[in-house]
Amino acid sequence: MAAYILVDSQLTNPELYESYKLIARPLVESYGGEYLSRGGPISLKESKLWTPTRMVLLRFPSVEVAEQFYNSAEYQEALKISAQSSERTFMILEGV
Repeated sequence: MAAYILVDSQLTNPELYESYKLIARPLVESYGGEYLSRGGPISLKESKLWTPTRMVLLRFPSVEVAEQFYNSAEYQEALKISAQSSERTFMILEGV
């Protein structure tokens, strides 16, 4: 069953965040993941619980693979750059 990673980011240092993106994309792909949406326009219809800023949506083959990606040593290194250049909400969702 597919899994989705949903990330809402507010960039605090866009220039530094570019280096995170250069590392993250090949890592995502090496785990069989693909970007479905990456920071494009949002047509917000309801926002009682949260107001998103910059959304990224990825699909992975399974929750297990998405967890392996997130917990990998390589991604943990990339997260150090992300933490210095953004504030995020990151979640893994089981698909149908």
